[in-house]
Amino acid sequence: MSTVTLSNVTSARLTEELDQLFREHYQLVYRTAYGVTGNREDAQDVLQSLFLKLLRQKCPADLRKNPKAYLYRAAVNLSLNTIRNRKRHVLIDATDRLDEIAQSDAPGSAERIHQRLYEAVAEFDSEAAEILILRYVHNYDVAEIAKMLGKSRSVIAVRLFRSRARLKKLRAPQLTEEES
Repeated sequence: MSTVTLSNVTSARLTEELDQLFREHYQLVYRTAYGVTGNREDAQDVLQSLFLKLLRQKCPADLRKNPKAYLYRAAVNLSLNTIRNRKRHVLIDATDRLDEIAQSDAPGSAERIHQRLYEAVAEFDSEAAEILILRYVHNYDVAEIAKMLGKSRSVIAVRLFRSRARLKKLRAPQLTEEES
């Protein structure tokens, strides 16, 4: 649990509190962002964007109540947005990406599989993605996830089961493409 409690005082005090909050939770935010995006640069961008946003805006009430949960959820949402935006934008310098593809062993290389996995997770709603990340990136069990999200164990277990089934369904066409 965080030792920082955010108050309604001066901006200098708020900056100090956010600095302390950053030191306590930057690893959680970075690991979460990296787990979603699969990319170090994107994870760093998410980390920086999140804390810059907090510096520029009034401190949200949810951040005051439970900083760890707020930062985790914000990292998941920003990471999912990063993946969605990456799909929309054409790479400006495509030569680097072409070199990476040419150097990979086969169409089913681990990097490509991970990239497709991240793209599939980006299609999930934020709560389903959050549950998957908590389970498979942060290795929390169902009971811990339920407690963190304020839901029952059975709700989390069902969401996890449905998310895995949907993930398999989303990945099935890609697997058949790789085999041909």
